[in-house]
Amino acid sequence: MHRGFNLTLNDVDLSGYQAIGKELHAADANAVKVALDHFLGLDGVIDGSSLQELWFPQVRSDVFISHSHANEEMALGLAGCLKQEFGLKPFIDSCVWGYVNDLQRQIDRKYCLNPDKANYDYDKRNGTTSHVHMMLSTALTTMIDNTECLIFLNTPTSITTRDSVSTTQSPWLYMELGIARMIRQKTPDSHRELINLSESRGWKTASAQYKAKYKVDLTPLTPISKDTLERWASELDLGERYPLDCLYRITPPTSQGEQA
Repeated sequence: MHRGFNLTLNDVDLSGYQAIGKELHAADANAVKVALDHFLGLDGVIDGSSLQELWFPQVRSDVFISHSHANEEMALGLAGCLKQEFGLKPFIDSCVWGYVNDLQRQIDRKYCLNPDKANYDYDKRNGTTSHVHMMLSTALTTMIDNTECLIFLNTPTSITTRDSVSTTQSPWLYMELGIARMIRQKTPDSHRELINLSESRGWKTASAQYKAKYKVDLTPLTPISKDTLERWASELDLGERYPLDCLYRITPPTSQGEQA
């Protein structure tokens, strides 16, 4: 990853781009569904490496979109906007964690039911959950590392700020923002070399839910807004070969730790 951005969109209507975003999301989502059956080995062993490869085919995306479940429609609109207006390849994180429950259910039905087939074994269920979440966390980390920039959709449903302390109830957002803060920073050229290489090779329920909150540090992410997106679009024809170079130019790194 080269840069991270903290995007605030107050009452911005991206619905006109959602159809494009849904097409992009559906392509990844369909591949995930088709691959689910292949995650379970015939010997009863979950192939973690295959899971990551199937959920993350060797396709390099330009922008990793991090968002809460409640903001999925906005994320789809943003993905469509990035594709149509800037020619970028976005990746929406819900392509991964949106199917955690599907994968978990399939594994548990096969390996965690008690002999009566009516209830699950508590210890076995804890084991499969830890494996699934660790595999997906590793896959997300790899995806963020391979993506040139990250855009976090900052909304009241994703982040709560009280007494200058920002928190989230989403463990996935907590993990992704932590990764964005700690992951190695690479130059844009190094990412674009990977893209060229990969392309040349062709390759709610209504019931009560457990909740937790996690402190998050947003300072490494450059704040941007609707005005930033509009300026980015208006200045895109000034000669930059890559659309993201224009965004980097109009949003200098923050003085709070982010490096160019």
